[in-house]
Amino acid sequence: MNRRTVSDHPALRRRLGLADAVVLGLGSMIGAGVFVAFAPAAAAAGSGLLLALALAAAVAYCNATSSAQLAAQYPTSGGTYVYGRERLGHWPGFLAGWSFVVGKTASCAAMALTFAAYAAPEGWEKPVAAAAVIALTTVNYFGITRTAALTRVIVTAVLAVLALVVAAGLATGAAPPADIGGNDLTGDWYGTLQAAGLLFFAFAGYARIATLGEEVRDPSRTIPRAILTALGVTLAVYAVLALTALAVLGPARLAASSAPLLDVVIAAGWDWASPVVRAGAAAASLGALLALVAGIGRTGLAMARNGDLPGWLAAVHPRHSVPHHAELALAAVVIVLVLTLDVRGAIGFSSFGVLLYYLVANASAFTQAPTDRRFPRVVQVAGAVGCVVLVATLPPESIVGGIAVLAVGVVYRLTVLRRARSRR
Repeated sequence: MNRRTVSDHPALRRRLGLADAVVLGLGSMIGAGVFVAFAPAAAAAGSGLLLALALAAAVAYCNATSSAQLAAQYPTSGGTYVYGRERLGHWPGFLAGWSFVVGKTASCAAMALTFAAYAAPEGWEKPVAAAAVIALTTVNYFGITRTAALTRVIVTAVLAVLALVVAAGLATGAAPPADIGGNDLTGDWYGTLQAAGLLFFAFAGYARIATLGEEVRDPSRTIPRAILTALGVTLAVYAVLALTALAVLGPARLAASSAPLLDVVIAAGWDWASPVVRAGAAAASLGALLALVAGIGRTGLAMARNGDLPGWLAAVHPRHSVPHHAELALAAVVIVLVLTLDVRGAIGFSSFGVLLYYLVANASAFTQAPTDRRFPRVVQVAGAVGCVVLVATLPPESIVGGIAVLAVGVVYRLTVLRRARSRR
């Protein structure tokens, strides 16, 4: 295989500060979790939804600290794909990168379809979703600073809408937290763990910060701070919204809802706020999609630089300094997916890929030298165990699909390696 180093390729420019990195992380997480993951998680966990959220957050914290520690030592594009290669070897790195690219490509489709579900006229959801992919790929094409600027606007608007939802929930005089468990849908330990795995989908956006390591100023300081800040803000927002939705709707109604936050404002009698919530959901989904395209493009760039994806994807635009070939290829694949998939099926599949990605991150951080260590090894062990447990309790179809896609990646890399040996 043609193994070229990063120095053989044009470098990306360091244009992002701490605020930009935090905003990109928030845009990735808040759009994914609030409007997509609560309903299937409630269906699995019932009244254990808050416990599932806490478990998902705990695993996410362990993974985030590992990512922050590694990003400080390896401030380049690619995230755990690079960390796995550097710390564990080429195969673990490849499996991490492949899991991320495939899982998050499905997430892109889910976010585009979520946007269309709120914003498109009935019957036009799939064409509108495809148009959203094209539009946001165009924004990314013209530079990462434009991506950060648009994400900042989207995050501000979404947080304002979520505050409106919480206000509507408080206006209903719903049950206090102690009474939330008194309902007809009760989760067991397995359901709670499965819900935690599904909710992990909503926390994984901080990976986008690490994948932008080549474009962040003072990365050894900025990236760890940005990851932990974005995760903390997101957890606070999720906890308040989950509590509100449970108190107003109850687990059974929440599990059955296709638009739970919209149902909260309707239950409060705030019908006038429904269009605002729809607009907020659409904006949040666009924010997540925008950050996903940026993160996946840069992981694809890193893999192509090392020959683990076709070398054509390693191109960097000479003027806009973005991996334009990788992002254009991603857009083409996502458009195919939005025309053939539904939104809920993508959540478990994405969680499978991302949990494996962070399993490699925790294992990589565990091997770092004391001089590069910021967190004790027990945190990485806890994160790795948490990833394995949550993967094992995902819906069976998600596990089977994830294993099948991993097998495709392994066969692809073995074929490339065999052809390289034959040429030599």
